[in-house]
Amino acid sequence: MESKLRRLIDREEILDVMQRYARGVDRGDWEAVRAVYHEGAFDDHGDYKGDVDGFIEFARDRVGPLPQCMHFLGNCLIEFASEDVAAVETYFMTAHTLDAQGQKAYGAGDGNEPMQLSSYGRYVDRVERRSGEWRIAHRICVFEATRVHTGKAPPIKPDWAQLHRSPEDPIYKLRNELGIT
Repeated sequence: MESKLRRLIDREEILDVMQRYARGVDRGDWEAVRAVYHEGAFDDHGDYKGDVDGFIEFARDRVGPLPQCMHFLGNCLIEFASEDVAAVETYFMTAHTLDAQGQKAYGAGDGNEPMQLSSYGRYVDRVERRSGEWRIAHRICVFEATRVHTGKAPPIKPDWAQLHRSPEDPIYKLRNELGIT
């Protein structure tokens, strides 16, 4: 029974790694992104293949300036190879609002009209527990499809809670109010 409970805890900790990654990218919180990778980790993210520092620089340049970036995580299958190593396959969908700079970075559009880019795929991760903490050791981002929509999208009403790609986002304000660090 104890080993089954340990596996349930391990699974929850690994799922939390995946979710912290998505939040970090979506909020432009690059230290949170860095924290989900082990030192020396490798990331193959399509146009970037290399170490974590390089990936963060790439992601910051690619999605950092965008007005909107959102990851939705779906199925997550965790298969343990040993007590401290797991193969993790996590499906994702992303939605990006590309301004002129974003369109240039993605090689899409001419910057003259708004563009919505959606990507669909899977993160294929080797996740390891080192010093008691689960983190990504090796990631391959498998892209399966992309979709583009051009033209104006209906605006988000000004009296609705607004996203912020910064510490001004409502989740960070709530975390601060509750004393969560």
